[in-house]
Amino acid sequence: MNSVCDTQTVTALVRDATTAPSLHNAQPWAFVFRSADGVLELHADPSRQLPYADPSGRALHISCGAALFTLRVAIAHRGWEAEVALLSDPARPGLLATVRPRRTPQADTDLDDLHPAVHRRHTSRYPFTETRVPQEIRDALAEAAHAEGAVLVVPGPWHVQSVLSLVENARWYDAEDPGRAAELDRWTRLGGEAADSAVDGVPAYAFGPGRRVGGAGVRDFSAGRSVADRGTADFESAPRLALLGTADDTPMAWLRSGQALQRVLLLATRHDLAVGLSSQALERGELRWAARDPLSAMQHVQMVLRLGYGPTGPRSPRRGVRDVLTVR
Repeated sequence: MNSVCDTQTVTALVRDATTAPSLHNAQPWAFVFRSADGVLELHADPSRQLPYADPSGRALHISCGAALFTLRVAIAHRGWEAEVALLSDPARPGLLATVRPRRTPQADTDLDDLHPAVHRRHTSRYPFTETRVPQEIRDALAEAAHAEGAVLVVPGPWHVQSVLSLVENARWYDAEDPGRAAELDRWTRLGGEAADSAVDGVPAYAFGPGRRVGGAGVRDFSAGRSVADRGTADFESAPRLALLGTADDTPMAWLRSGQALQRVLLLATRHDLAVGLSSQALERGELRWAARDPLSAMQHVQMVLRLGYGPTGPRSPRRGVRDVLTVR
């Protein structure tokens, strides 16, 4: 056996992993460390799945995949390699991955290079400048997605407007859906004390400003509720969007999408890009099918990214490691 982990080390690894993004910051992951054989298990936490926004568990798997990739980065940063098995036990569908950190003659330097971005990466809901993202950076982000078995494409202007229209339609549908409104209310933290003490969900300080003009497709977490000191701002008139997708639409593909998403996000952060995430139009089947570009090979859009230069946004709260890690 070539185990390198002890409880203290695993605690640090999991702390890094939990910086990953998740739908409504629900953080739907749970880790189990099998100390006898030095293996970390990544489980889905079904109590944190969103039944209205994510009835299939697609977003849950993507979120956990993002946490898994961050765990791989943290392991590489220690000079080790991660032996990963996805969905290895059909009898335990909630077991999403097993990870065995192992010593290696040469760690993955590409992953290690991303580690400085782990705690810098935040989801931005702020306006970006009109500065274009250089082609070489867009190409690098596409290569990062490809390395994890996904595709990242930058849609043309007509397709951008189509996606923004889908987001707007989803916003109106959500406003008329009492179940979704209640779910959003559950995962947002209004008021100074609630926001300051939050360990999950989206606190008011992370909502970003209200949109005065522009069409960036940013989700409005206030949902018409009054938020003190929020303010308004002009968003970019021509958002730079990218679509992350896969050929399949299965739990395995969702986990790979999450890993690809986080690889793209960390690399974007290394290039000093701000990134916003938009899944609102993808949470409804009747809208999601229309989000893909029929001219590309992408069959299933898994995430819409908004790329640009501007404020990176504040850090969203995270649960403590003791709340997500069990040692056996």
